[in-house]
Amino acid sequence: MHIFDYTFLDKGLLPASLTNITANIYGLRSASGLRRSAHRQIFTELEKVARIQSVKSSNAIEGIITSDERLAAIVNGSSAPLNHDEAEIAGYRDALSSIHTNFQNLDFCEKDILSLHAQLLTPGGSEDAGQYKGNDNLILEIDDRGQRRVRFRPVPAKETQGAMQQLTLAYIEARSNANINQLLLIPCVILDFLCIHPFRDGNGRMSRLLSLLLLYKNDFQAGKYISFEEQINNYKQLYYASLQESSQGWHENHSDYTPFIRNFLSILYMCYKELDKRFAVLQGRKITKKARIEATMENSLTPLSKRDLCNLLPDVSLTTVEAVLGRMLKEGRIRRIGQGRATRYIHA
Repeated sequence: MHIFDYTFLDKGLLPASLTNITANIYGLRSASGLRRSAHRQIFTELEKVARIQSVKSSNAIEGIITSDERLAAIVNGSSAPLNHDEAEIAGYRDALSSIHTNFQNLDFCEKDILSLHAQLLTPGGSEDAGQYKGNDNLILEIDDRGQRRVRFRPVPAKETQGAMQQLTLAYIEARSNANINQLLLIPCVILDFLCIHPFRDGNGRMSRLLSLLLLYKNDFQAGKYISFEEQINNYKQLYYASLQESSQGWHENHSDYTPFIRNFLSILYMCYKELDKRFAVLQGRKITKKARIEATMENSLTPLSKRDLCNLLPDVSLTTVEAVLGRMLKEGRIRRIGQGRATRYIHA
């Protein structure tokens, strides 16, 4: 039986590399906090885009997809779901919205976890919404020859509620320990949640929702503006490899949290770095859309297309991007590479 014990985080037993990345994240968090206070409209636009990307990516990981047009309509509430996949997408939208707007009043406790699960699965008509699994489940993988094998055996159904009680209590105890870095604690808790696998359906999506909840409650809010779920989806092979490595020996209390912590922190770091990149501003320059386009071009080490710039600065229109690039070309501050659809721009 697994014992939920995070006191090892209070003993300095983790690699120094994890300390380094946490220090970098704290620094980036401070910078983004100052920017958010001064430029709320820009962050509001970033949040709108990130929310759509989060709903899309978290469901795509589970093979739940629809067109980008339908996805945007569902997330924005301008259209009701037309099929089961779209109903599942609407469920993630609802649960994510609860976390975005009400994370201060939610906690990592059984009541709120079950409530979020109910929000996630109710639109799809699941009878299991808001309930722990009634039967044992397995985590399977299929090899290149189509052969299945058991990758991990989660906690049996009859022990699930007890395991969730122990997990939530262990987290409450650890978060009150001033010597435990919350940024290291959160991925440990998420790993344990995934190893319990408390639900018949929705465990992966719930793990990503709970990751955001715990991050937001500890004021790590980059995932609001740069999709945390999209970063996981972009590097999901590395994510699942770290999960598999850290879950080995879990039942016997011999597992090593380090690979999963490192991957989790790397994903969060990429969110903060991407936020920093999308908000690139030269020292002392007034924050305008024009200045942000210019700064993004001048700070980029790789050629960027007009579409790249629109993706990096989602609140800036293509017309504005074209006007600024045209002016920078005339001034000799950037140069054009390629032609037609392959056109890119790089600072001169």
